[in-house]
Amino acid sequence: MHFVIDILRNSILITGLVVVMMMMIESLNIESRGLVFKGLQRTKIGQVVIGALLGSIPGCMGGFATVSLYTHRMFSFGALVAMMVASSGDEAFVMLAMIPEQALILFAILFVIAVLTGVVTDWAYARIHSRRCPRHDHSDCGAKTDCPDGYVVHEEHQACNHEHSSCNEEQGKTGSMRHFGWKRITMLVGLAVFIAALAGGQLEHDHSQHAHGQCQHEGTHSECTEHGHHHEDGHTINLLDERWMNVLFAGLSVIVLLVLIFASDHFVEEHLWDHIVRKHLPVIFAWTFGVLLVLGIGLQYVDIDRWISDNTVLMILLATLIGIIPESGPHLIFVTLFAAGVVPFPVLLASSISQDGHASIPLLAESRKSFLWAKAINCVVALAAGFGAMLIM
Repeated sequence: MHFVIDILRNSILITGLVVVMMMMIESLNIESRGLVFKGLQRTKIGQVVIGALLGSIPGCMGGFATVSLYTHRMFSFGALVAMMVASSGDEAFVMLAMIPEQALILFAILFVIAVLTGVVTDWAYARIHSRRCPRHDHSDCGAKTDCPDGYVVHEEHQACNHEHSSCNEEQGKTGSMRHFGWKRITMLVGLAVFIAALAGGQLEHDHSQHAHGQCQHEGTHSECTEHGHHHEDGHTINLLDERWMNVLFAGLSVIVLLVLIFASDHFVEEHLWDHIVRKHLPVIFAWTFGVLLVLGIGLQYVDIDRWISDNTVLMILLATLIGIIPESGPHLIFVTLFAAGVVPFPVLLASSISQDGHASIPLLAESRKSFLWAKAINCVVALAAGFGAMLIM
């Protein structure tokens, strides 16, 4: 029962973060009349750089935002790949606590590799699809996702164009009406409960026990304690806690709560309820719960520790292979082993490139094909970077 409750809590956390992120993006798109993302869509390199920056944010928040933008055709496939290369998931918190100096160097290297990989991916993607699509008409060459319409600015939210008289009084009334119907109230209550759970720590997952266990297993508890914890007056201060990020996200969620209170009926019902809550939320939650449940059961019967070897080539291959798992936890072993001096930097580099924590689970729910292609590219880059670093070092 405890195992199922833990899976349920993680599923609610991931689904809630993704849905809130989608609502924030939807609101920003409407408030700017679509100008923010139209400007972003003009430059593929800009999308790749922003995707890499979002992936560099510790945790999965930036990854969720990138997946939302990609599945709604606001980001290129290269930007998605750049995020996945740059992202280290929740393991970034552990690295910042245990190996802060090496972690910052690693994040910088990941960012550079991510941008280069994203640019090359978009170039190759454009070359491949230019052969399949009619010349001068690449409208059908974008990413095939379950949300082909993207974030749409409806007529009710368009700015009045006095030169062409494209705004009429009836549309203005429709776009400004606001009533507290059951859909708005349901989303308000659900979001309020989610914010309270985030701020109160009910949805947190603790990585310190996992890392502590790995240190004990390798007989290097003193080294890990030295890097990961500080003792003061006999009490232990846990630095492997991402509560501050959850509190920050709870604050951002309050903005969405205010949007729900003051937005028009059209925006709440058509953009937030019909588009996000009805279409995306059930699919994302079902896939997230299913994936975490299967992985949780499978990992109980797989002892990754027994695969550890002093062969660097084998460890790079193993780190890349385990990185395919869209879950935070199995990858922590390479962080703790590197901090203890058991494995060299190329192994940690390959692991960090290949894995992206929970960020890719929503992508798996929205577009399985994109997930498989992005993961394949990730693995190739991880192997190339890992073996390249091994030869250099």
